[in-house]
Amino acid sequence: MQTHSPDAQGRPSAGPPARPATQSLRELLDVSDEFAAALAHRLEVNMTDLDAMQHLIMAGPLSPSALAKRVGLSTAAMTTAIDRLEAVGHVRRTANPDDRRSVLVEARPESQARAMAMLMPMIGAVDAVLDDFDEHDQAAITRYLARVVETYRGHSARLGSGDGPAPAPGRRTG
Repeated sequence: MQTHSPDAQGRPSAGPPARPATQSLRELLDVSDEFAAALAHRLEVNMTDLDAMQHLIMAGPLSPSALAKRVGLSTAAMTTAIDRLEAVGHVRRTANPDDRRSVLVEARPESQARAMAMLMPMIGAVDAVLDDFDEHDQAAITRYLARVVETYRGHSARLGSGDGPAPAPGRRTG
């Protein structure tokens, strides 16, 4: 009978220990969640509202229904999130120039600047880590991360289609 040592949270592991690069990737996902939670706290929003803000910053103005679809909420729940974001000054509703009967939601420039001022030092520091590697190593790191992204997307699609076992509770796996 094979026994497995517990993981960092005291749960029995499901198989042989992951290799160091895979363990580091798991830690990256965890610390990314921690960073997002700290950012949300500093911006005085919850994680759902932060997710909505990120979509608005990256995509530009969106209709409430398009934003709801991106975040994975019902339109009613998104309306409540937009109300919260508007109340703390992060977003505004504007008339849709293509359809005056509807509105678009956009990140306020000052809120976007505040969020980016918190994000850019971290993004710059992460990017600077690559300077410790030569071009060959950088190419290998890029290939590895691109393949990890492809792997996550493939498994997400498989789980989303119902072709595999249901995902375990929790936000991420890895």
